[in-house]
Amino acid sequence: MSVRFGIDGKLYYSTAGIGTPTWTELSGVKNVSLNVEGKEVDVTTRASGGFALADIALMDASIEFEMPLDPDDTGYQAVETAFFARSMIGMAVMSGGVAVAKSRGLWADCKITKFDREESLEDAMVVKVTAKPTHSANAPQWKVISGS
Repeated sequence: MSVRFGIDGKLYYSTAGIGTPTWTELSGVKNVSLNVEGKEVDVTTRASGGFALADIALMDASIEFEMPLDPDDTGYQAVETAFFARSMIGMAVMSGGVAVAKSRGLWADCKITKFDREESLEDAMVVKVTAKPTHSANAPQWKVISGS
């Protein structure tokens, strides 16, 4: 059995999107969360024996992370620009390297929907970011990198 630790996860961005991505790792991030939830729909009928029945119609996803406020960092610049320009940015949140066998995660063209800045007295300034899949020519994908 192989256990993966949070520090082994990787978060990437591509200003070209996920169609033909050139991935750049956002190595300065911390506390990354990939949230994926099935949108429940009621499929109950009279034949359901008196029980409510559910199915999943759509998937809802978001990527949340924190990064230091560092205007000299190209990753920070890409995320900040995507937010304030309201432009799309490709994101890959993976359990390991983006090309490493058995690594898995979400690839999606996203919009940055939240860019909150925290200025704690005893800590470095950080931004708390949320990215969500957006309309593009490329549908979000759950990627599992093949290999041994």
